[in-house]
Amino acid sequence: MVDPRLARVIDTRLLTYTVEQAAGLLGVSMGVAYQLVREGVIPAHRIGRRWLISRKALHAWLDNASVG
Repeated sequence: MVDPRLARVIDTRLLTYTVEQAAGLLGVSMGVAYQLVREGVIPAHRIGRRWLISRKALHAWLDNASVG
């Protein structure tokens, strides 16, 4: 059975992603994504109780992430 979270399509034209959307794009669990956000590894901004991740910042971070 296909995991319904994997079946969702994320619109990459959005200005920001939620942690859940970023986790889906990165292929990691939400727990790991939240940990990376809290540690400052993934660039994000806390607005109220929500974390928002800029699309440009996430893609730039991925482009500059070291492999290995």
